[in-house]
Amino acid sequence: MRGLRVLLAGMIAAVAVGVAAPPASAHDALKEATPASGATVEPPSEIVLTFTNTARLPQVVVTDDKGTAVQSGAPEASDNKVTQALNGTLPNGEYTVAWRVVSSDGHPIKGTYKFTVEGSSAAPTSSATAPSSAAPAPAASAPATPSTRGASSQSEDGGSSGWLWIGLAAVVVAAVVGGVAWARRPRQN
Repeated sequence: MRGLRVLLAGMIAAVAVGVAAPPASAHDALKEATPASGATVEPPSEIVLTFTNTARLPQVVVTDDKGTAVQSGAPEASDNKVTQALNGTLPNGEYTVAWRVVSSDGHPIKGTYKFTVEGSSAAPTSSATAPSSAAPAPAASAPATPSTRGASSQSEDGGSSGWLWIGLAAVVVAAVVGGVAWARRPRQN
């Protein structure tokens, strides 16, 4: 009978912890990009990235199909928009945008996407001339993973879900120990 009460107390504690657990918070994400991922466009003068929340400490690198950087200067962040100027008129071809920002929850997020330029009158650049790069390549440390939320591939570094599970496990263990102590308490007649 005592074992049944201990088991019942543990099950009640586990259900109570599961019901009272707070919802997991999601990181910010890339909401929109101009030019858009996979788009074929006339030569743009800038890249505009719009996030679901405020973006801080942006890094944006735009490269042509030879890997030559074509961005100009540092990106500018204003609320949830990051704007990166480009170095002159882009020639026809495929371009990759690699970005990294610190989201509003303090975690870095990054991603990459591609777009194509057609209808340009600019001559193709040779691989010997490389325009200045104001920011280090954000996608160099790890490849981005595909995401269905937004206009690009995106991966999230860090996160608090591990600590959430550790805390949840500690609460469950404490509840079970408390249930055992309650079941073993001396009874008054």
